[in-house]
Amino acid sequence: MNRRLFSLAEAEAMLAEGREALAEIVVLRRQLAEAVAALEERGERGALPEAKSLEARIGDQLDWFASRGVQVKGWAPLLFDWPAEVGGRLVLLCWLENEERIGWYHEPNLGFPGRRPLADLIGRATGDGPEPTEQR
Repeated sequence: MNRRLFSLAEAEAMLAEGREALAEIVVLRRQLAEAVAALEERGERGALPEAKSLEARIGDQLDWFASRGVQVKGWAPLLFDWPAEVGGRLVLLCWLENEERIGWYHEPNLGFPGRRPLADLIGRATGDGPEPTEQR
């Protein structure tokens, strides 16, 4: 399978284009939590169809990103990775809910715990930056 690789500009543009979908996911996620609580705590069986419907709607919104090559890693909180090649290295540009921009990356095998500032990677690729630093 041929995976799409993104430039930082392409990933940022897709994130901007998808902001409305992201906001909708946050609303749907809250409604889903309320429906599940109604079902579990009060035994409201009418909440089950609502919960299933909300799950499907969240899935539809997430599919918008996944169908464009974004790796959807989580939805509570939202966590997305865009495959990219920087300086000849395959990396994942990483975005976490509530971050304004894509400012992090990680090696594919390290996942979220291996996140590092994107500025370090870009500087290393051009020879103008410091070695990567630990995430704080």
